[in-house]
Amino acid sequence: MTGKEPIVMRVHCQIEVLIDDPERVHDLAERQLRDANIDWDAEQDTLEEAVAEMRGDLAQAVASLVDPEGLLPGFEVRGGRWWAERSTD
Repeated sequence: MTGKEPIVMRVHCQIEVLIDDPERVHDLAERQLRDANIDWDAEQDTLEEAVAEMRGDLAQAVASLVDPEGLLPGFEVRGGRWWAERSTD
């Protein structure tokens, strides 16, 4: 946009996913956590503590795999909030 301020939009999205292999989800989330550029010396937990916590919580593992920029390619995601929870259906 030339000469104009960008417009900030809020996009609300709720999706339901079916997980056939929870161990695969945990493995993917762990790999992503281990590959993340995190200064673990500055964190309250160690890498191993964070991995153990995530492996004990499937909802946390699923939420960690959400890629908001992948949902809207070509847009700059400025921030957001997302989480996962077990469906009651």
